[in-house]
Amino acid sequence: MNQAAQHLPAEEKHGVEVVVYIKNDLGEDQQDLVISALKQTNGIMAAEFSGMRKHLVLAKYDKEFMSSQDVLKSFNTLNLEAKLIGPI
Repeated sequence: MNQAAQHLPAEEKHGVEVVVYIKNDLGEDQQDLVISALKQTNGIMAAEFSGMRKHLVLAKYDKEFMSSQDVLKSFNTLNLEAKLIGPI
């Protein structure tokens, strides 16, 4: 079996995904604004709302730069009532 090792970018090696519950009822425009703001936050690599569960957000962050509690603070900074559900 001839397999080549894949080299992941440094941020992929340190990426952790968590699920965050948002109590607020947000419309699509508000969701887009939240995602845009989160993606501009240093340490957050990606964020997206769950298609079927509009109150859940999947956020990927760099564990070398921030903690899951820092991710939660990023949501709270946006005046969102959020709770950390846990890692994926």
